[in-house]
Amino acid sequence: MTTRIINCWHGRFATGALLALGVLFAGFAAFAAELPALTGRVVDNAGMIDATTEAALTQKLADFEAKGSDQIVVATIPSLDGEAIEPYATRLFNAWKLGQTAKNNGVLLLVARDDRKMRIEVGYGLEGTLTNQHATRIIEDDMVPAFRAGDFSGGISKAVDDMIMVIEGSHGG
Repeated sequence: MTTRIINCWHGRFATGALLALGVLFAGFAAFAAELPALTGRVVDNAGMIDATTEAALTQKLADFEAKGSDQIVVATIPSLDGEAIEPYATRLFNAWKLGQTAKNNGVLLLVARDDRKMRIEVGYGLEGTLTNQHATRIIEDDMVPAFRAGDFSGGISKAVDDMIMVIEGSHGG
């Protein structure tokens, strides 16, 4: 799995003090945020997506997965509880076993509401298709402006549309 761009929709990136290596390893479990259960193609634990959009996204993602086998899951969480978004997204992607094992063709769109961070985590099988450049543009052009305007449902929906377009365009679908 490859890493993707992280962004804060208010343009501020959180910074923190570096911890001594021993303290970091000793305290890792204390800083690891709890992972939500995979309950569907949209896991909106932060309550950011209205019911109509969530239903439409769920159907769109099911249809997309049925066409090929690539899988996109959307997750919103209230907070990372002090954990950086990169390791959290990786842990969540791996825990949920997104995509097919042999193809590693899963994608996770993660939004941490209170931390104002978002990330697109892509399995190795799709990283040549949904590149860092694509992920950056999707976050910066779709999600950040919509989130700044308070339209979380719209930003997430547009991001999903653009991810699907990129993946299908590459596969000729």
